[in-house]
Amino acid sequence: MHPIIILGSGPAGLTAALYSARAHLEPLVVDGHEAGGQLTLTTMVENFPGFPDGLMGPDLIASMRKQAERFGAGFRGGSATSADLSRRPFRITIDGTVEECQALIIATGASAKLLGLESERKLMGHGVSTCATCDGFFFQDQDILVVGGGDSAMEEAIFLTKFTKRVTVVHRRDKLRASKIMQDKAFKNPKIDFTWDSVPEEILDVNQGKVTGVRIRNLKSAAVTERPVDGVFIAIGHTPNTQIFRGLLEMDEVGYVKTHEGTRTSVPGVFAAGDVQDRVYRQAITAAGSGCMAAMDAERFLEHAGH
Repeated sequence: MHPIIILGSGPAGLTAALYSARAHLEPLVVDGHEAGGQLTLTTMVENFPGFPDGLMGPDLIASMRKQAERFGAGFRGGSATSADLSRRPFRITIDGTVEECQALIIATGASAKLLGLESERKLMGHGVSTCATCDGFFFQDQDILVVGGGDSAMEEAIFLTKFTKRVTVVHRRDKLRASKIMQDKAFKNPKIDFTWDSVPEEILDVNQGKVTGVRIRNLKSAAVTERPVDGVFIAIGHTPNTQIFRGLLEMDEVGYVKTHEGTRTSVPGVFAAGDVQDRVYRQAITAAGSGCMAAMDAERFLEHAGH
């Protein structure tokens, strides 16, 4: 029996682990399917306060982990595959083993939807990105491609024009899904071009270890063209990692966990932090902040519950 189980080992989960470990709650952190979360896909992180020279995403995660361990947080590999939240103690199945806890912090994050290209995976962090606010600064005066047609794609494209020479939005349809206000902003921006009815077929060049261009296929004419670009931003949405909690917790239409009064969910004793409940900011620092909140909320809950 654990006082607290924390699902997820990104900035939200590790900050929750640090705070609950310092409160002598001996949390058990379950790494999840992507240990360290999305930061492990990022090369340089320059916007986490306290590191004026920036640091590598995996190094930031390793430091956070070490800090939580120092105060007594326990870690185990694997992913939660099912949960029983109908009564306390909650029962969480992790790769076939059942663990019990009095309070649960869900920090399982969200995964950026990807195109599914081998070259995209290999060049992630080397010119391919899923976060303009994280990586836009590295593309000063360069040509960039943004894939997507929704609000987040327009936000990314507009944000990138602060740094880049030109942004080309590639969208699989002939009109955007984005809200009218975001469309108007994007269409008015002189640095943004649009390529309609098209999808990236290949990102070049894996052999050089960096992005040099994109092969684009027009879905109507089937014509394939190659375009030289310095970076590719994938902005086709995120999927919150909440599948095992469907029907157990209140969520929005996409599957983000709804929280109220801080990090409380619809089930008392269950808290959610980071990208699993935040569809707006999605930054390492905001995830860390909500991880701190979740640990404090959980600690108070356990005090009142008499544990």
